[in-house]
Amino acid sequence: MAAVDVAARTDRPAGRARESKKLEWGSPAVYAVALLMVAAMLAPVVYIVLGGFRTNAQITTHPAAFPGPWQLGNYTDVLGSSVFWREVLNSTISAGVTTIGVVVLGLMVSYALARYSFRGRGFMYALFASGLMFPVTVAITPLYILIKDLGLLDSLVGVILPQIAFALPTTVIILVPFLRAIPRELQEAAAVDGCSSLGFFWRMVLPLSKAGVITVGILAFIGAWNSYLLPLFILNDQGSFTLPLGVQAFSSQYSVDTAKVMAFTSLSMLPALAFFSLFERRIVGGLTGAVKG
Repeated sequence: MAAVDVAARTDRPAGRARESKKLEWGSPAVYAVALLMVAAMLAPVVYIVLGGFRTNAQITTHPAAFPGPWQLGNYTDVLGSSVFWREVLNSTISAGVTTIGVVVLGLMVSYALARYSFRGRGFMYALFASGLMFPVTVAITPLYILIKDLGLLDSLVGVILPQIAFALPTTVIILVPFLRAIPRELQEAAAVDGCSSLGFFWRMVLPLSKAGVITVGILAFIGAWNSYLLPLFILNDQGSFTLPLGVQAFSSQYSVDTAKVMAFTSLSMLPALAFFSLFERRIVGGLTGAVKG
């Protein structure tokens, strides 16, 4: 019996090691499916980027071929256009101010919902959660009328304020678990040391919830940068166009120059792709922490 028990004990770690190794590496079929999905998502992006280095004749003759010879004129023409840089500036202002507003307001609301008990707290949290079920397409008509009555048409402010409002539900849902996971004992100890509620927020809450704050900031920035429907309804003056609207206007103006349209589209989407690629781990880590919390 003793020999059997010893053998069983020695077999358990080996079995667990084999099991953890399987979980770590996965099966080849899973990796094959993942690679196929990645290739399917990246293929259109690569095609558009390479298309900007070709001529219209090359695209018409061999639509799926590589550039030969490579043409830099399409990209240099777009980069030398003042219209493109004005739209880049408008998109940067819209996305930057939206991100700041979402982070600041989202932190204030989430901190109150996570750290304080008051009447109607559950209802308020449910109200923000229900906001996830109402995309901007549902409210675009009354929203347009409201912005028109406020005199904010053809203004970036008329785009920024609704973007902040529609991004707040996601922000609150992500931040509340982070702020709720901070131990109460830590706040009580800070109060004993004479730290005020505001001081505890700045010195303890913000550093401990940095992953969640970065996550919601990145999501807000990318969402505002890629926003199309809301600026389409609000912005009519070409001088206030953001990049998604600029791509549409450029495509209409140069509809016969497919290569230049591809170059403009590539330069318009590359900032968002680069931004998302640089902070991908931050997003995954923040969402994972929100789920655990």
